[in-house]
This record gives sequence, structure tokens and C-alpha cells, in this order.
Amino acid sequence: MTPSICSALTPDELDIAVRTAAFAYLVQQRTFHGDVLSRTLISRGFPFGNQTVKLMGPQGIFKPAILDQMPLSITTVPEVPGKPRPYEDEQRSDGLITYRHRGEDPSHRDNVGLRRAMQKRVPLIYFVGVSEGSYFPIFPVYVVGEGRNERAFFVQADDQAIMSVETEQVEDSSGRRRYVTRLVQQRLHQEEFRSRVIRAYRTNCAVCRLHAHPELLDAAHILPDGHPLGRPVIANGLSLCKLHHAAFDSNVIGIRPDYIVEVRKDVLKERDGPMLRHGLQGLDRTRLVVPTRAEQRPNPAFLEERFELFRKAV
Repeated sequence: MTPSICSALTPDELDIAVRTAAFAYLVQQRTFHGDVLSRTLISRGFPFGNQTVKLMGPQGIFKPAILDQMPLSITTVPEVPGKPRPYEDEQRSDGLITYRHRGEDPSHRDNVGLRRAMQKRVPLIYFVGVSEGSYFPIFPVYVVGEGRNERAFFVQADDQAIMSVETEQVEDSSGRRRYVTRLVQQRLHQEEFRSRVIRAYRTNCAVCRLHAHPELLDAAHILPDGHPLGRPVIANGLSLCKLHHAAFDSNVIGIRPDYIVEVRKDVLKERDGPMLRHGLQGLDRTRLVVPTRAEQRPNPAFLEERFELFRKAV
């Protein structure tokens, strides 16, 4: 979009065009890089006409220069051990997200900008930090309320198919947004669990030691989500590559409480190509790679219970 075309648009039309282009850019980047994007990638911005529009800035509420009054994005920085976060934003269980005011003054220009976005029902991007330097983008999100006493805005996610200025009545969209927000929160919690587990294993597959391609690593639960003890904590997780995650989930391999890998006996007898020999059969009786910190290592009691399922499969 050339400057002459930009100047021909009204401020509202330009605002919608920029947001639409920002959302399309993030969809493209997720296709290439997955749901979690690096701050370095996000900070490059996206092309719009003959200029580059930034997606985030050093402050949490960010308005690029091209926009007139309302911010394009909001950001919650990741938790870093030993460092307090400047604002404690909250993923609530009622389908709302609490996003704190900037500073103590409700009339700060950034708070005024978010308030205006709420009044005009304008979609935003919400970057949630899952680990240092990595963010999970949620879009579109809408500011749906404000708690002056809490010094916070209330935010909800919406369907990505609905990315323009909201035209529905609020009561018509609130149920859908609560549902979408809960789904997004579940995905966010999964990404946070994945990030913590893979970091604890120093970006290695615990079984085969694959290291160079973190995009091929998953965080596998030892005890599943539905189990009473199946919480998303590092001691209930394993950093596994895609192959060995699938093999673990399907009981092709099992992991003993002493961290020894066993391959199912019938699989050991099969004859096939090098992937079977080196990727599975060659791992029998090898030792698991575990985190350096003792409290992050797989819980032996969890492994024992899970290994019983493997024994039954054998």
C-alpha cells in the first residue's frame, strides 16, 4: 500500500487495514514457525506499503506510529526465575483475561488508548510470554470491560475468522468469546508446559538426544491430563522428539523408574529399514537423558505407574 493510498483512507479505514495486515502476517509466521514466535521475529514488524509496521514495543501497550489513537497490541512478559514481572496479568477461569493498567494513572495515554479500543470494539493482538524471548500470539482479542478499582482491563479472544471491527451486540458475542478464550488458554498452558519441559532437558530429546531442531521436540506427559496426578509440571514431563513421543504414547517404548528405555519385544523382532534399527531397536536398554536439577527429573513413581501400561502392552 503506497503512501498516496494510505493518505486517501480515513483514519478508521487505515486502522482496519493495518490490523488486517498484522493478523495475516502472524498467520503466515505461525505457518512457518509454529504457535510460539521469538521476540526477535516479532520485533521485525511486517511490511505495509513501503514501510515497516512494528508489532510490539518495550512497553506492554503498543501503538505503532501509523495508527492514530488506538494500540495494535498488548504484551505480558514471560516469567523468569528470580525476576519479578512488572504487571501480574491473569488468565482467569471464567473466560476472561485480566490485563493491568499501565502505571497508577487510569488517564495515562496508553490506558486511554485501550479504553478507546474497548469503546470502538477494535481487535488487538495479545502477546503472552511463555519463556524468555518467546511469545504466544493471541488474536484477535477484544477489550470487553474495565475494573477501575482493580486498575485492569478485561480481555477476551475471538475466532480468527472474525477480525474486523465488531458489529454484533456484545451479548451475542460474549458466549462465543468465552468459549474461544478458554480454548486459547488451554493451548497457552500446553505451550507453557512444553517450554518449561524442553528447557529443563536443555533442548534435547530425552531418548535419542536430538538437539539441533527444537521444532521437532514435544513435551510428553508421563501420567496423562485426566489422571489425578497428571498435572503439567516438569516432573510429569519428558522432552521427546516427534518419533519417540508417538512411540512412548503407543507403548512401543517404555521407560522404567530407573530411567532405562525398553523397546517392546515384538518390535525388537521386526525386520525393516535403518529407521527401525537405529530409531527404535537400537535404543533398547539405553539410559534416559534427564535434567540436571533433581526436582525436575521424571518422578519415579509416575514412571512406575506408566511402565505398568507398557508391561501390559508387551
